[in-house]
Amino acid sequence: MSQRQEKREAHSRSAWRSHLGAYGFMAPAGILVIIFFLIPVAIVLYLSVTNLASSNFTSDLARMEFIGLKNFRTLFNDQFARKIFFNTIFYVLVTLSFFNVGLALIVSLLTTHIDRNAGFFFRALWILPRITSPVVYILIWKRMMAEAPFGIINQFNEILGQPTFNYVSTNPWVFVVLVNGFIGVSFGMIIFTSAIESIPRDLLNASLVDGSSKLQRIRYVILPLIRWPLLFVVTYQTLSLLTSFEEILLLTDGGPGLYRTEVWSLTAFHRALSNYFGNAQWGYGSAFAVLLVFIGVVLAVIYMRVFRFDELVAEPRVEAL
Repeated sequence: MSQRQEKREAHSRSAWRSHLGAYGFMAPAGILVIIFFLIPVAIVLYLSVTNLASSNFTSDLARMEFIGLKNFRTLFNDQFARKIFFNTIFYVLVTLSFFNVGLALIVSLLTTHIDRNAGFFFRALWILPRITSPVVYILIWKRMMAEAPFGIINQFNEILGQPTFNYVSTNPWVFVVLVNGFIGVSFGMIIFTSAIESIPRDLLNASLVDGSSKLQRIRYVILPLIRWPLLFVVTYQTLSLLTSFEEILLLTDGGPGLYRTEVWSLTAFHRALSNYFGNAQWGYGSAFAVLLVFIGVVLAVIYMRVFRFDELVAEPRVEAL
């Protein structure tokens, strides 16, 4: 064996050992993704092409009746599916733009431009909605919105001589967005604050020396340098809002009325586990869930294109002198 071949084989063994170590460290996360994401997605995909319901329940996958795309045809012919779809778009866009990204970025910028201890205190206040138990959190909001004489807002209305309202019936979307928005602010706030704090002070000081105002420093220095955190927060929070329904379930349960605040993920839950008519339709509910997964994947790809994800993760170039 020639010396060149020996060197090549030694290099191949070394590269294999380095790859093996990397795969070993990635294995626990990969196993969790397979068990808790890929396998459940495959099961839901299979259930979506069956007629499984509480009336013909079986845990044997082989005994489930295959019906093809019938559930999806029923879904697209559902007279309320269009309303629920546009409810979901409205809920995600408004909550994401005004709270989960917009207000989170504003809070981060404000609290990083004031005294450090004061900024930490205000950020801690914004974390309270997220760490509070959802049931307790929703009970607080219901106590605020309740009719007089129990509702806190209506008590102030009576003191001021103003008419009282049933806020759940008159303004349900306002409170649905507020309830979920205050929870979502904390996540983006933490990510954005960490990203802003990691920006080298030399760059910020140089912009001040050049005569830039605070708004110009934010526009031309800070925002371009936190593009990757922006991508992550926008993508993660979009997918989170698409799949979350716990607070809406506890606050309005999709009402008041017929599907007034119903969103897609809540409909999947209602169809599969808590049907209005008492018949759990696991196959039909799975069809809603499959479409939700598809929409989430499409949105993630779009975000990666818009934010040029390949450039963000590319290795830095080293110029040769």
